[in-house]
Amino acid sequence: MKKRLMMVQPLCTGLICAGMLTACVSTGSGMTSQTGGSAPAGQHYIPVEDFFRNPSKSRFTVSPDGTHIAFMQAWKNRMNIFVQKRDSDTAVRVTAAENRDIAGYFWANNSLLAFLQDTGGDENYQLFTVQKDGSNLKNVTPFKDVRVGIVDDLKDNEHEMLISMNKRNRQVFDVYRLNFTDNSLTMIAENPGNISGWMTDHDGKLRIATTTDGVNTGVLYRKTEQDPFVSIMETGFKDTFSPLLMTFDNSELYVTSNLGRDKAAIYTFNPETKKLGKLIFEHPEVDAESLIYSEERKVITGAVYYADKRGYHFFDTQRAALQAELEKKFPGLEVGVSASNRDETVYIIRTYSDKTPGAYYVYDTADKSCTLLAETAPWIDSTKMASMQPIQYKSSDGLTIHGYLTIPAGKQAKNLPVVVNPHGGPWARDYWGYNPEVQFLANRGYAVLQMNFRSSTGYGKEFWTKGFKQWGKKMQDDVTDGVQWLISQGIADPKRIAIYGGSYGGYATLAGVTFTPDLYTCAVDYVGVSNLFTLFETLPPYWEQGRQMMYEMIGDPEKDKVLLEEVSPIFHIDNIKVPLFVAQGANDPRVKKEHSDQIVNALKQKNIAVEYMVKDNEGHGFHNEENRFDFYRAMERFFSEHLDK
Repeated sequence: MKKRLMMVQPLCTGLICAGMLTACVSTGSGMTSQTGGSAPAGQHYIPVEDFFRNPSKSRFTVSPDGTHIAFMQAWKNRMNIFVQKRDSDTAVRVTAAENRDIAGYFWANNSLLAFLQDTGGDENYQLFTVQKDGSNLKNVTPFKDVRVGIVDDLKDNEHEMLISMNKRNRQVFDVYRLNFTDNSLTMIAENPGNISGWMTDHDGKLRIATTTDGVNTGVLYRKTEQDPFVSIMETGFKDTFSPLLMTFDNSELYVTSNLGRDKAAIYTFNPETKKLGKLIFEHPEVDAESLIYSEERKVITGAVYYADKRGYHFFDTQRAALQAELEKKFPGLEVGVSASNRDETVYIIRTYSDKTPGAYYVYDTADKSCTLLAETAPWIDSTKMASMQPIQYKSSDGLTIHGYLTIPAGKQAKNLPVVVNPHGGPWARDYWGYNPEVQFLANRGYAVLQMNFRSSTGYGKEFWTKGFKQWGKKMQDDVTDGVQWLISQGIADPKRIAIYGGSYGGYATLAGVTFTPDLYTCAVDYVGVSNLFTLFETLPPYWEQGRQMMYEMIGDPEKDKVLLEEVSPIFHIDNIKVPLFVAQGANDPRVKKEHSDQIVNALKQKNIAVEYMVKDNEGHGFHNEENRFDFYRAMERFFSEHLDK
């Protein structure tokens, strides 16, 4: 929220956000499982629930004045907001969500919190406010079928914030000023139809907008809120020019750009001259991701990038010293700052690794004390987890494909059953870190291969665009090549290879068993695309601006009709010869239930074995704890039956 560009609709950010399906650190206690499953000989069995139940506590934040801590914790199996004084161990529950986890929250001021919640996974988020003592809970946007986003929480304004809504027109988002005193909403910027995102300056003034006509993108700028917006940059969507935030004097922009280059770098940009200025940061192998900065000291402190793991480049000695101090306190763990109070004297610190979901700490700059707030999942024993190793292999046409290989703890990387796990998006990527799905599968004795196939983000423009109109073709070949690499290395037992993925990963799963039917032993499709024509026929209204862009990236249903038929699994089900398990949320707004219905019904008509799980209170992925349990228990049974031979 802090003065960065807030995208108000998911234009070509993918069918699924990276990590969404595994974002809930899961888990449970007790030593028995309702599945009756077991680990391979010599391996410590960990119950399904220990991987997929709600975290003990998570998403810690500190109030602007630094006196209170807020966090999320389960109540009646749903994640709710709790608040406590910094010097107290007694917390007050301030929300009472029983049907659906709260999606996210933040401090609106020192006494008021705001949070977002949808209904049954429909992603039409409404905004609520509540006092830190739990009183005066209000739904401030009680509008049906309207999606709310946060443009700016206006940290220097205790009574207002800027939000976006598609209330006037379901396809586009206008900006409103919300007043907490009387909950009044005043539209301050009407979307003319082409604006996809809004950004404020450091004074909370609406100064920047991004635009799209479907295939071209642009940036609009105004010197003051009284001036009209004018265009300062226009590019094709294949080029990146993304505002990050304004300079601290509100005169220029920090942007990520790949104009004239392959890997995106961070620059300053002068909106008056419309020219790129100083190169702030670049990385030779991957895109520059973002900036770290101090609002209090008004300095850019560092840049973030992701190669095999997350990396920092610091410009500021104070921030570099803090990072060094934290890494010394937590050797062997990834550590970062996740939140702070307004004057940046109190920080929330987050730790994690590939073997632990980690913990939260509060760090006080006055005495450099670092106090444990909570372990996210204290029941997870890191010594029993498997290592996630960065790997790379060559595609059949010579590209370097990066990914991660997880070998079951205590096992040699030889002749193992394998679960191939392509990520969602597809315009996203997999990251190194704790992944409950991966650890669950490894605990059951399966090696897990994750690959950042072409069209994955972060590896430059050329790698991204090489995946355009390659669903089911070169993108799928990259998955297949990863499997062949595992076989050639002697890691995989070629007779025991499964494929599992969600969203685009679900599509890749279906493509795997239709286009390479002899490669896999079984498959699990989780909210996956089966029919690309259906995908375009059922786009959410607020994705409409991105339709032409998606035609360029995937294929046009009219101009590329033959291509889409070739790569839609629904038209090739006769090739499927292995057991398939399909899971779907009934309220999914991205990959509609029709996709799963079509593939399941078609297979049943052909008398091909298929299992089908539908959850009526879920959307794009299962968020409610009991539904996660059901899904992964069913997955455990399915893989046990078909891979453990």
